Amino acid sequence: MTKTKILRFVQKYTMMIALILVTAFFAWQTKGKILLPQNITNIISQNAYVFVLATGMLCCILTGGNIDLSVGSVVCFVGTIGAVLMHNKLNMWLAVLVMLAVGLLIGAWQAFWIAYVKVPPFITTLAGMLIFRGLSNVVLQGKTMAVTNEKFVRIFGGGANCYVPDIFHGEGMNILCIVVGVLACLAFLFLTFRANISRRKAGLEAESLKVVAVKALVIVAVGIFFTVRLAQYKGLPMALIWVVTVIAIYSYITSKTTIGRHLYAVGGNETATRLSGINTKRVYFFAYSNMGLLAGLAGILTIARLTSAQPTYGQSYEMDAIGSCFIGGASAYGGVGTVPGVIIGALLMGVINIGMSIMGVDANYQKVVKGLVLLAAVIFDVVSKKKNN
Repeated sequence: MTKTKILRFVQKYTMMIALILVTAFFAWQTKGKILLPQNITNIISQNAYVFVLATGMLCCILTGGNIDLSVGSVVCFVGTIGAVLMHNKLNMWLAVLVMLAVGLLIGAWQAFWIAYVKVPPFITTLAGMLIFRGLSNVVLQGKTMAVTNEKFVRIFGGGANCYVPDIFHGEGMNILCIVVGVLACLAFLFLTFRANISRRKAGLEAESLKVVAVKALVIVAVGIFFTVRLAQYKGLPMALIWVVTVIAIYSYITSKTTIGRHLYAVGGNETATRLSGINTKRVYFFAYSNMGLLAGLAGILTIARLTSAQPTYGQSYEMDAIGSCFIGGASAYGGVGTVPGVIIGALLMGVINIGMSIMGVDANYQKVVKGLVLLAAVIFDVVSKKKNN
């Protein structure tokens, strides 16, 4: 492999390499504690909201580096509405539908000002951050409201028993988790090789089968390792099911649909996109409405995990989502970024959080480290852009 190819490979998979190195570092510093089954489960459960919000935030960032500052407050407000409804004995599924609808309506409301009135996204969502944080306080009157619906808590990933039941009744090892993990790895291998072969048949540029095989096998090995770790604890967390569902849907939307291609086009050159006949207002409206919907889902996952609603929930959630996107390879200029990359960014943030917590690092220093990681990711993006130009 030539020096140029090596540099290109490192540049393309920088965050994947960083995730592996950071995980190895914390495994060394914590004497392997970070890789214990319960801690791996905690990385997923405690960061489920980050995966969901970062996926939606990517759609906003793709339109030109735009962000949504209101998502943390929307998560809090949606959770507040849901807790109040269930406290008043509304059917759980109706409450869930209302929460998702409220999130979608908030997203559409903000999207209207951004897309059709041309109010800058920063200003619109900053206003939303203040409005919905204030409304959460008004509804709860500064108090905590418990979520006591056990079925809701179990289905949306809160509490100690919120795992997919093992239908095989394995002892000491969750067999269902193993089966699902192996099937997922086989599906990944099939889709990876099929995509590469399809590109070759279409006459498009494609990596050699040897390189594809090595990368795929490394990813599968990591996947099997984490599958076994999850199986050694309690199996598949319900939060993971929701996260995987969101990832699968939005990976498809951003890579295989017309609206997905339009998101990248608007971020690449909005003027040229508009002149080519694409309704850019509709693209902006989709991105921010969609962000509201996913904020609604994140609100559901948050109050399920914490089994309560508080006016302080959701603080800094927007920063976690934005940071995950940029760390995962999304461009600060828009038009570049993928859902898998964002998930790697979110995982990196999660590993840093739990690794430093196990080491007993002060919470303030944890913020310093995350800030430096985010800055480094954006600097890397800016420098890469200059070299390419």
